[in-house]
Amino acid sequence: MLPTVNALRYVVPLKEGGSLPGVMEADDCGTWVVKYRGAGQGVKVLVAEIIVAGIARAIGVRVPELKLIEMPEQIAKYEADEEVQDLLNASVGLNLAMDFLPGAFNYDGSTPPPPQDAAAILWLDAYVANIDRTPHNPNLLRWGKQLWAIDHGAGLYFHHTWPSRTPDPNRFAAQRFDDSGHILRPVAGSVSTVHQAARDAVTPELLAGIVADVPDEWLEPTDDLPNATAIRAMYVDHLVERLERPDAWLPEDGR
Repeated sequence: MLPTVNALRYVVPLKEGGSLPGVMEADDCGTWVVKYRGAGQGVKVLVAEIIVAGIARAIGVRVPELKLIEMPEQIAKYEADEEVQDLLNASVGLNLAMDFLPGAFNYDGSTPPPPQDAAAILWLDAYVANIDRTPHNPNLLRWGKQLWAIDHGAGLYFHHTWPSRTPDPNRFAAQRFDDSGHILRPVAGSVSTVHQAARDAVTPELLAGIVADVPDEWLEPTDDLPNATAIRAMYVDHLVERLERPDAWLPEDGR
């Protein structure tokens, strides 16, 4: 599982985030961007963040370091903003922390990354069905003269249907990906080259290890998936099946 730190102080909200993430200090002397279990999108967004970031690292896409962060009740008492206070009160316990990249700025397309870096991010988004990487909302940061991918909670949409629909890896495997609005589509190199390397890197064993980083308490059981072991296996099944079906979702080269 990911390392766990303890939150010491709430610093400032990041108002541009739809789920109102916040910057917090922790007992490891680090400063972290925290996504909260009590936000309206629920813990499945945190699950997607962990899984997609793990896949990103495996294929060489830069993502901030992740840790789990334990938040005590008393932190909310010192926050004057009522909206933030309500969110903190609803999020007591285990949340997700991403390394704060000081001085980073949003990617605006003025300094494109190398074509293969862009292709790797495009492949990642197509593989996990993340449509939230557009000029309107790039979810990319420039830091240290390099491009970093952030905010992957919109990926793995299929898990939001599990309470009402029987899990079906084949359905996800066949899901098309519309890359026409992707911010890196115009500058991406060969996505098929990325796919060939990714097939070697993203093994069932790797995926199982990534999914193991998700805390049991964030894995919500259903009638079809009664426990954490079954839920973890279903994530792996979905991702393995999709990897074997690139004809359905892999973006074409040179568009």
